[in-house]
Amino acid sequence: MDVEHLELEAKATATKHVINMLQRPEQLEKVEQYKRRVVRKKASVEAMLKTAMQSQLDGVRVGLNQLQSALHDMQEIKQNLKWIEESFSSVPALNSKLQDVREENMRHSQYVTAMENLKHIFTVPESVEKTKQWINEGKLLHTHQCLTDLENSRDDLLYELYKLPNQAPADKIMLKAYFEDVEGLSQLLEKQLRLVVSRTLNTLRKEPTEIVTALRIIEREEKADAFALQRQRQSGFLPPARPKRWREKALEVLEKSVAQRIEGTQVDERADDKMWLVRYLELTRQLILEDLRVVKTLCVPCFPPQYDIVNKFVNMYHTCLSAHLQELIQNGLEGNEYVSVLSWIMNTYAGPDLMQHPELNIDTSVIGPLLSNEVVEELQSLYLKNMERNYMDWMQKTLEKEKEDWRKGTAPEGDDQDGYFHTELTFKALLLSMGQVTQYGKMYREAIVQFKIRHFEDRSQVPYFTHYIITIVNNCLHFVELAQQMKQLYWIPGLHDNEAADKLEALLSTFQQLRDEAAQFLLEEAFLDLELHFQDLVTSKWLASSIPVDTICVTLEDYFHDYVHLRVRNFDYVISEAQNLVGKKYVSAMLRKRISFKTYEERKEAALKILKESAQIKAFFTRIAPKVAKFDSPFEIINALAEVLKCEDAEMLSLDLHNLIDKYPDVTQEHLTQLIALRGDLSKSEVRDMVSYVVQSEQTKNRPPAPKSIFSQL
Repeated sequence: MDVEHLELEAKATATKHVINMLQRPEQLEKVEQYKRRVVRKKASVEAMLKTAMQSQLDGVRVGLNQLQSALHDMQEIKQNLKWIEESFSSVPALNSKLQDVREENMRHSQYVTAMENLKHIFTVPESVEKTKQWINEGKLLHTHQCLTDLENSRDDLLYELYKLPNQAPADKIMLKAYFEDVEGLSQLLEKQLRLVVSRTLNTLRKEPTEIVTALRIIEREEKADAFALQRQRQSGFLPPARPKRWREKALEVLEKSVAQRIEGTQVDERADDKMWLVRYLELTRQLILEDLRVVKTLCVPCFPPQYDIVNKFVNMYHTCLSAHLQELIQNGLEGNEYVSVLSWIMNTYAGPDLMQHPELNIDTSVIGPLLSNEVVEELQSLYLKNMERNYMDWMQKTLEKEKEDWRKGTAPEGDDQDGYFHTELTFKALLLSMGQVTQYGKMYREAIVQFKIRHFEDRSQVPYFTHYIITIVNNCLHFVELAQQMKQLYWIPGLHDNEAADKLEALLSTFQQLRDEAAQFLLEEAFLDLELHFQDLVTSKWLASSIPVDTICVTLEDYFHDYVHLRVRNFDYVISEAQNLVGKKYVSAMLRKRISFKTYEERKEAALKILKESAQIKAFFTRIAPKVAKFDSPFEIINALAEVLKCEDAEMLSLDLHNLIDKYPDVTQEHLTQLIALRGDLSKSEVRDMVSYVVQSEQTKNRPPAPKSIFSQL
């Protein structure tokens, strides 16, 4: 450090400080005061410096002491290491001197083991016979205890023999031969446990203690297996017949029994009963439903948690049933058997009749499909080929009959009404075609429903879901139009029987309903994205924001851009349904009462906002589909409810309610109660009395039947 430079800097700083303090004449009187202050500050700084120096010196002193101590410890360690090194040189000689001691210790250990097992060694034949008797009597816990004692004696003796440096093979063979019957007892017990486990579902209903006993024995053996494997890792010794893996074998037995139960439900063959497959599938459904009920109610308390027994059984039934169905399919199906299998797989198995039954409620997405997509597609393909083959055979036979009629030399039949000649061929072919197309429509619906379910489980899997559903909606309408054209061209009123009329109506209704259902799937996709925004309607947050309704309109318009690929009738239908759905959700939001009004001004502000948003949504739908929006708008209901909400005079409120009921007779007393309660200006008793009076007075009126409004859908 440059002391002179620091000294000059200090003097310059002091000079500057003095100049600042003595800028005015009157400050000279305070010179002594300034001097005392500087002296005190100097003394304080010097004291701090002394303290700092003392602290540094103390630290240095402690460090030197620690270094001295470390040096002493290092010298001591060095001496000890030297002594250890010298001691190691005497270890080989000590090893040879202690050889006799080691051998004596080995003999002592063997004698101790022999003494501990003398009772079992001398009584092996008696113990074996007693254990067999207990097995025959079904006393499995006693059996296992005796077997465990015998196995422990054998394994301890074999382990002592294993530790000998020079093992005598003859001793090992003799010991194993002496305990040979023990392994036979283990096999007998295992056989008995297999029998008990195979009857688990039946036994649990009568004697659950038998299952608990078997599981206790299996878990004890699992612990014995774990101990034997651990000792093998440490010493290399593994007792005979270990590991037994009885838990794994028990689960295999359970799976085998499940497979047998499923196969056992097939009581008929095709030659015995044409409905054999339908009967088998129904018996299988009843069996699985009842068995899984037993599993959920009785197995869970009896089985250890690590078995995860419910999921284990579900997977067993799923796997075994899948294997058996594939075997049936490989053996060949006929006619409507394809439809029976497909319908059962897609609807019954995964639906509320089985896996989704309220008492089971099993998530089938975890266990996967019963049959792979490839197998299902192959089934559908085989059914269509079979249907085509049967259809061609029937037409060929019918054509042969027609040719035969031509050769008979008789005049054709005449039409009763118009006198035109005809034969039965055309109409029979028509009926068969209608039946087959109707059947195809049912298969088509099952495939569409499964497609929709898989999509909504993970919406990223099918990026063009909307486009596919639009195609399906158009296809269904095309089927309907073709059926209507066929009716116009080939249907003669009054000529055909009821069965023919029923087949035509079944064809029309199948594809009409499927069109409507697919359209709902289309809207479900759109409205799923809007659910949170509908939840925000008519809430405290909604009062100060237009975001919910703006977002609803923008999102729907985005989806409607894709809907332009719908045919005109379908587009109008979808827009009409979307309009009704928006109206229904808005009215539901109003009647849920998730906002409270303290003053009339707040209520009026909310009512005006509702009227404004109703007009906004109506204008949106009018722009998208003018004919649909103007024909039957549900937003008039929203306006009527807003007027009731806006009414200031309680006396006029009754008149508004009368007008509302006159216009919409399907509005219920509960709807009116919720609407009046939303106002917040009447007590519960006043609301109840007013609504009750209005409803009773309206019931006395004789009014003609009116069309249903969205109130019927709430």
